[in-house]
Amino acid sequence: MKILKYTFALLLCATLSSCSSDDDSNSEDLTGQTGTLTLKFDNGVGDQDFIFGTSYNKSSAESYKLETLKYIISNVRVKDENGNTFTYPSADNVFIVDEAEGNNAGEIYIDLDNVDAANYTEITFGLGIDQDRYALGAEGQGNFLTQAEAAGMMWSWATGYRFMRFDGTFSSATVTDEALNIHIGSVGTSLDNYREITLQFPNTVRVRETTTPQVHIVADIAKVFDGETSVELSNGYSQVHTDATTTTVIANNFQNAFSVHHVHNE
Repeated sequence: MKILKYTFALLLCATLSSCSSDDDSNSEDLTGQTGTLTLKFDNGVGDQDFIFGTSYNKSSAESYKLETLKYIISNVRVKDENGNTFTYPSADNVFIVDEAEGNNAGEIYIDLDNVDAANYTEITFGLGIDQDRYALGAEGQGNFLTQAEAAGMMWSWATGYRFMRFDGTFSSATVTDEALNIHIGSVGTSLDNYREITLQFPNTVRVRETTTPQVHIVADIAKVFDGETSVELSNGYSQVHTDATTTTVIANNFQNAFSVHHVHNE
C-alpha cells in the first residue's frame, strides 16, 4: 500500500510539474518586444574556406582564382513557429556581402535591429534587386544607390545593379590565367535575374530584448560553376554580364548555393 501511495504521489508531482512547465512556456509575453538578429555570411568552396587568390578546381578540369567576391542581399524576412512573418523595413532591407570586408574567419556580419521578438524557424532573402524596388527609380533607392556605385555594383541606372561580382582568372588545358568576370543582374525590366532563397533553421532562433541570435549562412561558391548546371569557363562562361542565357544559368546556380550551417542563441 505504501508503495502504491508513493508511486501515485510521484505521478501526481510529475503531472503538476509538467503542467507548470507548460504554463510557464505559454505565458511568455513578447508583446512589444524587439531584438537584434545577426546574419553571418560565410563564403566557401565545397568544404574549404574561400581565400582570395587560391586556385580551386571545378568539374570540367578547369580551375579559377578570384580577387573580388561580392553580392547583394535584399528583402530579408523571417517566419516564426506560428507562421507569422517579420519583414525587415524596406528602406534598409538591402545589403552588400563583400568578402573583402569579412573578419579573420571570413564572416560578413549583417545586424538586423528592432526585429519582433519571437521564435523563428526559417529565413527568406533575395539575391539582387527585385523589380518593385527598381521601379522606384534612382530617387527611390535611398542611400543604397550611392553605396552600390561606390562598391562597383552598378553598371548604369538604365542597365541596373550588378547582383554579384566575381573577378579573377581561370585556367584550362589550353589557357592559363585568362580573365574571369561574372557580373550578373537584371537588365532594366527586360531580363529579371532576381532570385529568392528560403532556408530552414536547424533549431529555433529566439529573438529577445536580452539576446542576439546569430545565424551562420554558408554560400558554396563552387555551386556557382558546378550547381544545377555545370558550366565551362572556356566555353562562354568566363565573361558573363547581360546575356539572357548565361546570366540566367548563373543566377539559378547561385540561388542553390546557400545553406544555414548553424544557429547560436546568445
